[in-house]
Amino acid sequence: MGVRRRADEPALTSRGGYEMKFRVAREVLAEAVAWTARSLPPRPSVPVLAGIMLDVEGNQLSVSGFDYEVSARSEIDVQSSEGGKALVPGRLLAEITRALPPHPVELAAEGARLSISCGNAKFSLPTLPVEDYPTLPSMPSTAGVVDSDAFAEAVSQVAVAAGRDDTLPMLTGVRLEIDDDLVTLAATDRYRLAVREFAWRPETPGLTAAVLVPARTLADAAKTLTSGPEVVLSLSSGGTGEGILGLSGKDRQTTTRLLDAEFVKYRAIMPSESTSSALLPVSLFTDAAKRVALVADRGTPLRCEFTPGQVTLRAGGTDEEGQAEERCDVEFDGDPLTIGFNPTFLLDGLAAVHTERARMAFTTPLKPAVLSGFEEPSQDGSDGRPAERTGSYRYLIMPVRLPG
Repeated sequence: MGVRRRADEPALTSRGGYEMKFRVAREVLAEAVAWTARSLPPRPSVPVLAGIMLDVEGNQLSVSGFDYEVSARSEIDVQSSEGGKALVPGRLLAEITRALPPHPVELAAEGARLSISCGNAKFSLPTLPVEDYPTLPSMPSTAGVVDSDAFAEAVSQVAVAAGRDDTLPMLTGVRLEIDDDLVTLAATDRYRLAVREFAWRPETPGLTAAVLVPARTLADAAKTLTSGPEVVLSLSSGGTGEGILGLSGKDRQTTTRLLDAEFVKYRAIMPSESTSSALLPVSLFTDAAKRVALVADRGTPLRCEFTPGQVTLRAGGTDEEGQAEERCDVEFDGDPLTIGFNPTFLLDGLAAVHTERARMAFTTPLKPAVLSGFEEPSQDGSDGRPAERTGSYRYLIMPVRLPG
């Protein structure tokens, strides 16, 4: 189908036989294709699932991908002379559009080929059968809206604790709980647990829901939907599209099938009190832990000896191994405590608190410790924002039994 062009627009000559033809800025096309290609399966079960669908209607191009689990769609404005569809090998298209020179790109589909012209560069790609491509799922009903940066931060803080063993589906997901205007995210791999709360604007006051979302999909979507100020969360309800979470922001939207698994009762795991605690300077403590952990072989704990005013970090120990020790000034309240941690898990938690100092609370050397952000008092002597900020993120880490 043709479109009427303005007098000041360059003409696109439409020749008979074209099934799709349009022109677009290279940067815009490359960004849309790259974002959609991120969701393509590395080993598709059928060849068409490796494709990206290009669908032109009027002067709008939809760039989409779907593997029956995750869908992604990006919409951009183009100058079109022929509307239509073409299914193109997705990762190859992403590589080509990223490498094109900085000139407008013209794409045209004719028969089983797609031609790409940009400056002096020209490509001709085989297309995949459009009729074999599955229909993308519709976006579920809108559940609410959240600030995109806040959402990206919260998801990144929690997803780091999710498991990566696909044989245990409940551990590969992020539990998303909605209670009116409060959202709680939680994830665990059995060795650490991360929980983050944040405020949002529900579509319906009093809304409650609890779902389990694949962690990798959620983390990737949250990180790449920050081009707009807000992210819209959508959840399926009723029999149509059962078990789907939708996320959309600006000109992008993605859906993912929810995990059908029972999440752990994580609130019962989180300690309600502590016998001692330390205020850690995050940057200095992190650097010290990284240095000492250089000699910690895989599975070897990082030994943390807390005494008033300082913590001594140690790793290694035998004559055949490397050894390291470093002291770091901290504020410690309680009886001296020696506890061991997996260094990677400890560093992941420190990287996620996003405050200059972090509070680590202990009960005994063999029970979980809880790491949380510490909001500094404001300059005027008031208490800052402890209720919302310091209590919103908690990272529980299981200790490692130390030898001897």
